[in-house]
Amino acid sequence: MEIHLIRHTAVENPENLCYGFSDIPLRKDFAEDFKAANPGNTFDLVISSPSQRCTHLAEYFKLNYKTDERLREMNFGDWEMKKWTDIPEEEINPWYKDFVTIKTPSGENLLDMQARVMDFWNEIKGLEKTDQVLIITHAGVIRLIVQSVLEFPLNNIFKLQIDYGKKVIIHLNEGHFSVNRMNV
Repeated sequence: MEIHLIRHTAVENPENLCYGFSDIPLRKDFAEDFKAANPGNTFDLVISSPSQRCTHLAEYFKLNYKTDERLREMNFGDWEMKKWTDIPEEEINPWYKDFVTIKTPSGENLLDMQARVMDFWNEIKGLEKTDQVLIITHAGVIRLIVQSVLEFPLNNIFKLQIDYGKKVIIHLNEGHFSVNRMNV
C-alpha cells in the first residue's frame, strides 16, 4: 500500500493568528497553489480533514472523498483565532516548554491529538485490498503519522518541516512502513 499525506495549501493569516480547529481561509491565490500541489487522482480511497482549507483541495481536483474528524489540526481551545502575541505569557510559556503534556485552555495537548490521529492511522494500516490512499490534512497530523512510523520522541515533532501543498509518501510492504518521500 502507498499512502500519500498532503498538507493543505497556504492560508491567509496576516495577523499571525493561532488556529487549528478553526476554519481560516486559504490565501487569495489559492488556485495557483492548487495547481502546484496536484495530488493526483489514481487513489482507491481519499480522506480529508473536514476543515475547509483541506476539503477545498479535494473539491478543486474533483476527488471522491470522505471526511474524518480525527484528521483535524490540534485544538488550541481558548487560543483559537487569537494573535499568538496576545496569548498571556503565563499560559503560553508552560505550553512552549511542554506542549506534549500541557493542554491549551479548553483545548488539547499533543498526547490528546496523537490519540485521535493514531486511532485513524490504525484503521488505515488495517485496510485490505487498498493500493493507493490519499489523506488531505494538516502539518500536525502528518508529523504525528511520520513520528509513529519513524518512532522518534514526540518532543522532536516540530523538527519535521511539512510544506504547504506538499506530500509525504509512506509505503507499507510486508507489514513494515517506511517514509518514502517528503515534501514532494
